[in-house]
Amino acid sequence: MKTNKILIISAIVLMIFLDSNLAKGEIGGYNYAGENILYLMSPLGKAEYNDFGIVDLNGIKVNLVTFKTKALFIENMEKIYSDPESLLPYKIERTISKLWGKEHIIEEYDQKKFTVVIRKFKGVKLVNEQIIKANSPIQNTILLLSCLCRRPDFEIGGYFTARIPAEIKLELVSIDEITVPAGKFQAYHFKSIPNKFEIWINKDTPRVPLKIQGKGVLDYALLMKKYSYHNN
Repeated sequence: MKTNKILIISAIVLMIFLDSNLAKGEIGGYNYAGENILYLMSPLGKAEYNDFGIVDLNGIKVNLVTFKTKALFIENMEKIYSDPESLLPYKIERTISKLWGKEHIIEEYDQKKFTVVIRKFKGVKLVNEQIIKANSPIQNTILLLSCLCRRPDFEIGGYFTARIPAEIKLELVSIDEITVPAGKFQAYHFKSIPNKFEIWINKDTPRVPLKIQGKGVLDYALLMKKYSYHNN
């Protein structure tokens, strides 16, 4: 159960189909390579996001970001490789470390066939394999946030259509002033329909996720503590 909670916290949405009517403009503009964001995780824990920019993956140029969460004695580390333009994932490598051992999960995406193969390993032994098929490109929630941050303009009332795997909407409902450990910000406020989670993204440049609030049984929050940028 604890492992499932960590996975859900670090991946709110298993797969997202991006609708185009939320934002004006295209992905681009600010260069996010070199970005580092630290979060406090309520009720107890922390998280760290890093964007390493373009790297080589089996001869293909991809963007690499990592997302690490730690709560109590469980640590989840994700390496997320994606297309530099669309930010659709190619491959995700996840390591879950617990007092009683480690688990490794590899997700491999075929964005032409709209499938993802998820393999779970204990040591080098394959213990589970699952294939998920959609009827649209499959997204990762961390990359979804990156997509939102790269959009130049938003309109209140606009939305994304999402599948988790049931269909939901991620709607921009307001522009709020919020306070997180990093300070006070004007933020775009998104809500999911049905009410599963909320997201606040900084209105100014650089656009970064300031707060992620889960609902229901997993009533958690990620709050930005520190932002830094290292231009390599």
